[in-house]
Amino acid sequence: MRDHYDVLVIGAGPAGMSAAKTAAAYGARVGLLDAQPRPGGQVWRHDVQHSLPRAARQVVDGLQGVEWLAQHSVVATESPALRVETPQGTRLLSYGSLVLATGARELLLPFPGWTLPGVTGAGGLQALAKQGWPVAGKRVVIGGSGPLLLAAADTLRKHGARVISIYEQASAAAVRSFATQLRHWPARAWQAAGLRLRLAGIPYRFGSFVRKAHGDGGVQRVDIDTPHGVRTVECDLLAVGYGLVPNTELASLLGCVLDHSDIHPRVRVDTLFRTSVANVYAAGESCGIGGLSVARVEGAIAGHMAINHTDAAGALLMQRDSERCFGALLAKHFALDPRLHKLADDLTLVCRCEDVRMGELAGFTDARAAKLITRCGMGACQGRICGTALAELGRFPRSGARPPIFPARLATLAGLANLPSDDAQRGS
Repeated sequence: MRDHYDVLVIGAGPAGMSAAKTAAAYGARVGLLDAQPRPGGQVWRHDVQHSLPRAARQVVDGLQGVEWLAQHSVVATESPALRVETPQGTRLLSYGSLVLATGARELLLPFPGWTLPGVTGAGGLQALAKQGWPVAGKRVVIGGSGPLLLAAADTLRKHGARVISIYEQASAAAVRSFATQLRHWPARAWQAAGLRLRLAGIPYRFGSFVRKAHGDGGVQRVDIDTPHGVRTVECDLLAVGYGLVPNTELASLLGCVLDHSDIHPRVRVDTLFRTSVANVYAAGESCGIGGLSVARVEGAIAGHMAINHTDAAGALLMQRDSERCFGALLAKHFALDPRLHKLADDLTLVCRCEDVRMGELAGFTDARAAKLITRCGMGACQGRICGTALAELGRFPRSGARPPIFPARLATLAGLANLPSDDAQRGS
């Protein structure tokens, strides 16, 4: 069986929901697909204890006319269709137009002790708390870079965690300069002021980063490199994240050209968010990190374009350009300190899935050779963690994506290999 949609949107974060809502308003049959059970993406992830922000509720409530395809994970491409895995089996979804709103993931950089139990990404711990992971009463240290640190701290505080301190690697001068520029985006300035007010009393240190984590069976203390020397802080949980990188794996499988002008590639689109593949559009963080407002307006543009309403899409370009300036501001003021690239020693695990240490990668100049010899990047995450980190460290760029994009059931993989595409659902 094959289900056809006039517009199929991949990713139910702000960009994807905006694209789906926009396209559905024209009467098109629109499918909105996401691996999560509820729409919202990472930024508006469902919280078991707290309701969504009002803006998020309004967007979710505005999805009338959109077919919500929950817990659907793209496994492979069969253009112009996608093979997806669901809790019940597999489906083949064909489309007239495809919108990629695959978002971004957290950048994690290796340091001694980063694989200890209790050490996570900043956004990762925020997501765990929202899903009900117990953090109440836990002493938490947060480190890394960017506004996500404050958002994570706010969520953890709401869930009862004792946030000991927040360590931002950017200098105090860089953060002050960033804050003064927020006057051009009043909504973001108010949001930032609200976060700082709610986090009053929690030390927020600049020019500081986590050097090493210690513990027996779990993290117990961390060494922090500060402008005044190294200090040790005791904690129960450590959350460290260095910003976001675009998710481009699906775009790559579809044959979309990527923009490699930065360390971490993004989907290359024209001014109206058309990719290099006909009838495939992209929006939001997969086109470059820009934040919530960028994602929403770009999603709307892609939604208009997916049903060929170029005039309506063009009318939003000025707003989009203004919002994209914010992303450039983030990149400039929160650029990573080169010292972060030197924290991992030869004994530091880089590939968690396959237990590959940094020293084992000496001499390799490309990801494929490293995979063949060490299995680095061949685990469940398919190099999303170690490959991205190694690219950031300047070791070698990530290799191209191949199916399955995410871990899949054996029955699904068997169906891909042995069954005609229209019979795969029945065979799974």
